[in-house]
Amino acid sequence: MSLNPAASPDDGPIRVGLIFGGDSGEHAVSIRSAATVATGLRSGANAQRYQLSPVYIDQQGRWWGEPLASAVLEQATPASTAQLAAANSDHLSSLAGGFAGFPPGALEVEVWFPVLHGPNGEDGTIQGLFTLMRRPFVGSGVLGSAVGMDKLAMKAAFAAAALPQVPYGAVDAAELADPERCAELLQRLEQKLGYPCFIKPANLGSSVGISKATTRSELLAGLKLAADLDPRIVVEQGVKARELECAIKGGGARALRASVLGEICFDADWYDYDTKYSDGKSHTVIPAVVPETISSRARAMAIQACQAVGATGLARVDFFYEEDSGALWLNEINTLPGFTSLSMYPMLWAASGIDLETLLHELLEGAREWHASLAAA
Repeated sequence: MSLNPAASPDDGPIRVGLIFGGDSGEHAVSIRSAATVATGLRSGANAQRYQLSPVYIDQQGRWWGEPLASAVLEQATPASTAQLAAANSDHLSSLAGGFAGFPPGALEVEVWFPVLHGPNGEDGTIQGLFTLMRRPFVGSGVLGSAVGMDKLAMKAAFAAAALPQVPYGAVDAAELADPERCAELLQRLEQKLGYPCFIKPANLGSSVGISKATTRSELLAGLKLAADLDPRIVVEQGVKARELECAIKGGGARALRASVLGEICFDADWYDYDTKYSDGKSHTVIPAVVPETISSRARAMAIQACQAVGATGLARVDFFYEEDSGALWLNEINTLPGFTSLSMYPMLWAASGIDLETLLHELLEGAREWHASLAAA
């Protein structure tokens, strides 16, 4: 197996392990993203460059290769109980769940392309496994993935880099169990942030578990909802602002590069999960109609955000833009952004002159170059 990124076509197609699904609340979104990536890797020149080896992680964390992985990609929905039962083996049938070994062919993969959103895929766990395997993979390493996934760690890294953010507070779910501590917590958040405010689990994406509070009772309900999903919670001050996004690629052996900006527009009160992933409930404006000074500042801040958390490969950086004052705040970074038909990341690069086929090829080449440079160090 050659890891030389300049290998000639005579070496044959490179075997890419497209891994998706996952033991996460974003399981279904991951499948839809992976279906888009699979289409791009099987199109045009990529069809000769790469040999796709799909690997599906079910909602119990078990790994599946062919034919189940391809079936899930084709249907673009999670595997049914009947499909899992039909594909089951003696090796897996006795297990309650979790990783129990690689499916056939996985150890022959030359470069991994994780399309996993949320915990157990975006947070450094699977990146650590690939690192132990000494196999290149698309996206950030363990540090960048873990810091980028945990909103409190991410915000601390942004603060250390003196990057602007809206005021926020950190909450430990244990504070909710004691009535006295809970009352003090609510008062502290009200004094620091006021209303409206947004409550978010620290380690989930795709707006899962996020709620908006305009009263103390809504704040308490939102904290309890988030606590059911994550013991670490972030509460942010609400601002009336436009939501801008910027795509990043590169890092490692390649310089970080920022796309044009895009804007998310929606009629809902805020950009929740249903609005984000339902057709017709939101739309994008690419490039975003903002002054060039704001565009340049946001693109520079997006690269600085990646550097602050140690993100490489690919990322999407989100901003709040207050038009009247010109204020621009970092919202968050996503180190494994979506690739669904409604996802901003590939659309931003398409608007920047890089189509899906080329984008995927560049991400895979960058991963192999980064791995080769680390191996040579």
